[in-house]
Amino acid sequence: MTGVLTEDLTAEVLRNALVVAAEEASIVVVKSAYSTFIVEGSDASAAILDKSGTLIAHSMATTLMNSMALSVAVPYLLADHPLDTMRPGDVYVTNDAYKGGIHTNDLLIFRPVFVGGAVEYFTATLIHVSDIGGGSAGGMASLATEIFLEGLQLPPVRIATAAGLEESITSILALNSRTPDKVLGDVRALIAGATTAARRVEALIEEHGAERFAAGVNAYLGYTETLTRAAVRELPDGEYQASYVIDDDGIHPDRSYTVRVKVTIDDDRAVLDFAGTDNQVPAAINASLSQSLAAAVFAARCFLDPAIPMNDGCLRVLDVRLPEGSLLNATSPYPCGGRFLPAYAAMEAVFQALSDAVEDSAIAASGILQPFSIAARVAPYWVHLAYEYGGVGARYGKDGPDATGVHFGLGRNSVPQVEPVEARCPFVVEAVEYIADSGGAGQWRGGLGTRTVFRLLADAYVTTRGDRLRTGPPGRSGGEPGVPGGFYRLAADGTRERLAAKVNNEPFRAGEAFVVETTGGGGLGHPWERPASAVRDDVLSGKVSRDAAETRYGVVLGGSSSIDAAATESARKGRRS
Repeated sequence: MTGVLTEDLTAEVLRNALVVAAEEASIVVVKSAYSTFIVEGSDASAAILDKSGTLIAHSMATTLMNSMALSVAVPYLLADHPLDTMRPGDVYVTNDAYKGGIHTNDLLIFRPVFVGGAVEYFTATLIHVSDIGGGSAGGMASLATEIFLEGLQLPPVRIATAAGLEESITSILALNSRTPDKVLGDVRALIAGATTAARRVEALIEEHGAERFAAGVNAYLGYTETLTRAAVRELPDGEYQASYVIDDDGIHPDRSYTVRVKVTIDDDRAVLDFAGTDNQVPAAINASLSQSLAAAVFAARCFLDPAIPMNDGCLRVLDVRLPEGSLLNATSPYPCGGRFLPAYAAMEAVFQALSDAVEDSAIAASGILQPFSIAARVAPYWVHLAYEYGGVGARYGKDGPDATGVHFGLGRNSVPQVEPVEARCPFVVEAVEYIADSGGAGQWRGGLGTRTVFRLLADAYVTTRGDRLRTGPPGRSGGEPGVPGGFYRLAADGTRERLAAKVNNEPFRAGEAFVVETTGGGGLGHPWERPASAVRDDVLSGKVSRDAAETRYGVVLGGSSSIDAAATESARKGRRS
């Protein structure tokens, strides 16, 4: 018995050591990076993979969108650079969206880890660098009709050796960037992070021995597979279908697109089939394979035990089918920069399908991240690339979180703090506030959206890439939809002009303000089933107005915000009838 306990303890120590190694790598990247978005938003990812790309562990801050990309890209790397051609100290980079990547601004770095003279593992890091060319600063070519407008593409190439950086590659990166110093600083940070993780893995192999280390990794993945199968087995068998609509492609404002899924639960196996999803289009609303895979896996995991680790053991149980040439699996030269629009639609479709299967875990649709960039119109170039987040849909038994986003791509922790951004860019952030009444009314209320106001101190270009700004995220079971947000120009005289959801290099003048309003989450359950005391608390906290309390919830408040019980009962009786 003592031997068994010792082995279990050793395995647990090894599992945590691998996660810590990846987490340390991501911290090194953030601490070493040059781009504001990385330094202040802590948006960096790291993973440990085996020589075939099997995902072993990833950093705690890593989004699933990023770790899926690192995993999917390895076979393409090996197709161009076989294992036997690699040497200690080699480092490789790619951003090819059709070979596991995300979009041009996301650089994927891989460092091989040798065991006994042969490559057995890879450590990998990924961040969105400040600029790598294309039609708009920061990789936000919202109206791109082909990927060539989105920036420089890199096949898997060697970017460093034991002797240092490959200057031929770094020179190409610098020449194609509006902010070359930041990009090259970010590249060095990525390499430093991957090197840190590689050293930690090498130390673990030396400590445990190569065979025992490999056995521990295999046991860890097998353990995750067992847990995942057990969790899937708890879901009710059957077929569940759902879909979600993308408002428009930015080029044809009246044309919408649909992502469809059929989820089949059969004992301990789940199939997520996206057949029937609309075909890819020459607009920035397509996603690469890795991003859609991440969306589907994340959504399914939200209905499983949250304690299950995320690694290849989980992927063995979830059969995700993404039709090639669709919005969810684009081919060249269709652009992939707007990948989160179809990916979030895929996530939402899976959410709604599984919400039909498991009503007591249901969630209404959510407002999503709204990316934008504010950039210099002339040299010297500066760029602020950021997101703001909508409210999350209400969950069964709980209100939706306010302004956090659904964190499989990015979440609110990646929003840079105001003061450091103001110190680096010529604008002032005048307001960051909740939007009252933006969450869909329901027995459980949708999360609120936000309003952020940037007052420009210099002429600038503004680029936006939003969705769910025309049709609010639907509620469930009688809940109301979230209120759509939008992008606006606020002139110096106070005149307010709504911008399209997807605009590219819109000129703003110094003194004008750029306003970002995000969408609220959908409500769940009939609003008049919400306890009157909860509605009163929402009014007191500023999340719901007195007028909405009465018109949307049927709750009448007196002068001191006390509940008028008789008037409330009368109003709700009228709504029920």
